[in-house]
Amino acid sequence: MTRLLVRGGTVVDETGTRRADVLIDGGAIAAVGEGLRAGDAGRVLDAGGCLVAPGLVDLHAHLRQPGHEEAETIETGARAAALGGYTAVVAMPNTEPAIDCASVVRDVLELAATAACAVHPAGAITAGRAGARLAPMAEMAALGVRLFTDDGAGVQDGRLMRRALEYGSALGATLAQHCEDDSLAAGGHLHEGEWSSRLGIPGIPAEAEELMVARDVALCRLTGAPVHFLHLSTAGSIALVRTAKAEGLAVTAEAAPHHFTLTAAAAAGYDPVYKVNPPLRTDADVAAVRAGLADGAIDAIATDHAPHPPEAKEAPFDQAPPGMLGLETALALGLTELVGGHGGAGPGLGVEALLGLLSWQPARIAGLTGEHGGPVEAGRGANLCVIDPDATWTVDPDRLASRSRNTPYAGRAMTGRVRHTLLRGELVVLDGEAQR
Repeated sequence: MTRLLVRGGTVVDETGTRRADVLIDGGAIAAVGEGLRAGDAGRVLDAGGCLVAPGLVDLHAHLRQPGHEEAETIETGARAAALGGYTAVVAMPNTEPAIDCASVVRDVLELAATAACAVHPAGAITAGRAGARLAPMAEMAALGVRLFTDDGAGVQDGRLMRRALEYGSALGATLAQHCEDDSLAAGGHLHEGEWSSRLGIPGIPAEAEELMVARDVALCRLTGAPVHFLHLSTAGSIALVRTAKAEGLAVTAEAAPHHFTLTAAAAAGYDPVYKVNPPLRTDADVAAVRAGLADGAIDAIATDHAPHPPEAKEAPFDQAPPGMLGLETALALGLTELVGGHGGAGPGLGVEALLGLLSWQPARIAGLTGEHGGPVEAGRGANLCVIDPDATWTVDPDRLASRSRNTPYAGRAMTGRVRHTLLRGELVVLDGEAQR
């Protein structure tokens, strides 16, 4: 690998912020400091005016392979991730077949071997994600799986979830829950409230999420096993997590960008691009998500990247599948809306805190800190992103790397964009263009 010097940037990691050059050699960081030289055989990247940070880590991406390659593949999803500054993503197991056994884990890892970012498959908690019996978590854990979830479906049986938590904890794994009580959510397509009533669309009440959060907080207390809550969307859920953390329970939580930027009012035109699960909520819920990100109740921003082909999203609202793209816009939405870039009304979140939510905190939850999200220091793997925090751009669905186009942010002006992404010292994004 070529020696590479990232020169003139501002390094931001969990240890703080400082002006420094970063020298990379053989896929690892060789030195960090001012006035470094690349050497005769080296290449220099000008990072003036930019932030140099550990690569972003996404806890929640749907890469659709195997089974739905018409929407996304591991290759295209990883390329989108790299363009968004991610060096690692956790791929959700709701594929066909589900990632619920060692053979499918191996298939995903093989497909990801040459991808533009590291892809770490999550394993299903139950066989086929059917909620009836536990999947063989031990054989998946032996292949490096550290996060287990039936995402897309919550584990409805409390006794089964207790067993899963105890089993997963013994394996050193974390269970991640899609919090939704099926008996309350059944038949719903939008948040139950003003807009579901106006539009005549059956609603999903906030309580469908909150009841399962409350149950799994209780199971965490009972078992002592860690629980991670996926894509929380309601003020009540965040309050429950905040209280659980104050009690010292081993709970973590994530929120998706669409839940701190959009409300159910966006669906006023019946456009299924705004259909997502959990649904877009109220202004008060958006404010609660933003507050949770600012005060630590929520540990990570996760994209919930959920591509769908155009024909699927062109169906009527109640028939279209839920989901939105997220990998290429998450960082810019955080900079714009939370830090306060292009017209953003942020809650006073600093750039360092935002990068923590996008990089080292999710890396810790996913068990990836040995490779990703760690401090920018000599001896560590060179998994980095270089960010221009002042770059302005407008989202054009046709220019996104995903195979799908279902972004709710088409035409939206944003501030902040990735200039370069390095995976194990290799430039996979250079000047905003994918290199593989």
